[in-house]
Amino acid sequence: MRLGLNLRYLGNLGAGARPRESARYVREAERLGFSVAWTAEVFSSDTVSLLGWLAAQTSRIDLGTAAMQIPARTPAMTAMTAATLDLLSEGRFRLGLGVSGPQVAEGWHGARFEKPLARTREYVDVVRMALQRKTVAYDGEHYRLPLPDGPGKALQLGMRPRRKHVPVYLAAVGPANMRLAGEIADGWLSVFFQPEFRQEFLAELRTGRERKGADLRGFDVVAAVPVATGGNLADCADRVRAFTTHYVGGMGSRQHNFYNRLMARTGFPDEAEQVQKLYLDGKLRAATEAMPQEFLDRTALLGSTDRIADRLRAYAEAGVTTLSAMIFPEHVEQGIATLRTLAEAMDKAGVGD
Repeated sequence: MRLGLNLRYLGNLGAGARPRESARYVREAERLGFSVAWTAEVFSSDTVSLLGWLAAQTSRIDLGTAAMQIPARTPAMTAMTAATLDLLSEGRFRLGLGVSGPQVAEGWHGARFEKPLARTREYVDVVRMALQRKTVAYDGEHYRLPLPDGPGKALQLGMRPRRKHVPVYLAAVGPANMRLAGEIADGWLSVFFQPEFRQEFLAELRTGRERKGADLRGFDVVAAVPVATGGNLADCADRVRAFTTHYVGGMGSRQHNFYNRLMARTGFPDEAEQVQKLYLDGKLRAATEAMPQEFLDRTALLGSTDRIADRLRAYAEAGVTTLSAMIFPEHVEQGIATLRTLAEAMDKAGVGD
């Protein structure tokens, strides 16, 4: 198993939300031997700009999008961006994609969310055609290139990517989307991965891999995991509680919240319903207090070096190949200390690649 760092997006690291502090974390992660740093986007900072800036300040650590939003860009624009970032980073770029949710897709980007799986499949097809410098002519249900009733013509990417194959990852929460990730991607971007439910998670990926005559060998199972280190377990849990509550309670509507469904199907149906109800009713403090400690313990790395080392072994045994830390520092030095503690715990766990 390898370590990664998930910065999320600017404005979400407390005292470390500013660009220079994000760069400090990535440079420290590179020094500690982390394999990759990811950035994300919802409707705050975009994932691409920060990665380009980080590429200029690093030399070894891979840089990835976790995830670049499909409704925000045409597949051709994504291919151009991926080729550019791979060139700027000298072959260190990983392209993570996600459909987001209906609230962001339709409310922020003005793009229909209908048929997200079919749309994702076609999107990845076009991106890969473009990155391979094929002439892009595509006749899909959601993407038609060139348009059949206009003056456009089929085009080819006008630059040579540094690599012929830029690895593609899919952010997936639901079972069907996980099967799609196994089938068409090089890796899976997960959140709230629970080693206790590894069979359920990996079964979906294996089904997808079998569709293309492959298994999980060489497939990157990436778990984005909140990390809070220290001697006071309750304090560590409180540092990640609001983050988890926001996803389970507020990322979507009452009808469409993939994270809420994930919590429900992994043993907490009543708690997931209660957290969401309180959150959407505007009772944010009560929703946070209703988040069960057991779910936080299953989905985050909390506490001492030894305690975290034990959980790292569980993640490795569950089939996770990259564990990407999401840190919640109250100040920059605490963030740096968290990364160092995680690296120390990895050494103690003895599961590093």
